[in-house]
Amino acid sequence: MTTAAPRKTSSKPPRSRAREFAVQALYQHLVGRQDAASIDQFTRGLSGFHKADSVHYDALLHGCIREAAELDRLILPLLDRKLEEISPIEHAVMWIGAYEFLHAPDVPWRVVLNECIELAKEFGGTDGHKYVNGVLNGLAPQLRSVEVEADRASGKAR
Repeated sequence: MTTAAPRKTSSKPPRSRAREFAVQALYQHLVGRQDAASIDQFTRGLSGFHKADSVHYDALLHGCIREAAELDRLILPLLDRKLEEISPIEHAVMWIGAYEFLHAPDVPWRVVLNECIELAKEFGGTDGHKYVNGVLNGLAPQLRSVEVEADRASGKAR
C-alpha cells in the first residue's frame, strides 16, 4: 500500500503560489489593518514570491481589499455566525474564492473551490477547510450558475 506524498512547494503552479501569498497578505490586512501598498511591498520581498503569478496575486490582493464590502455581503448569508467570529484566515480564503468566482472565469469553479480548501488546510485551523468548503459550495451556484448546473447535469458535481 502506498500513500500519496504531499505536493512539494516547488511543484506548485504559479497561480497556487499567488493564492498562498494573497491569503497571507489579506490576513495582514484583516488583522493588522495595513494598507494594500505596504502589504504588497512586504509580500513581494518574501522568499519564493518570484515563483508566484504576480498578476494573479495583484488581482487577488487589491481586488479583495477594494471589493471587501461586496465580498462580505455575498458571504454573510451563508455563515452560521457573525463575520467577526470567523477566523481571519478563513475570511481571507473566502474572499479569494468569492473574488475568483466573480472575476476569474478562466478558472473553473471546482478549481477555485479546491484551491481554497487547500489554502484553508494549509493556513487555517483544524476544520476550517470544511467551513470554507460549505460556504463556497453555497456561493458557487449563485455566482457560477451555468457552470455549476452543467457539472451537475454531467454528473461531475452534486
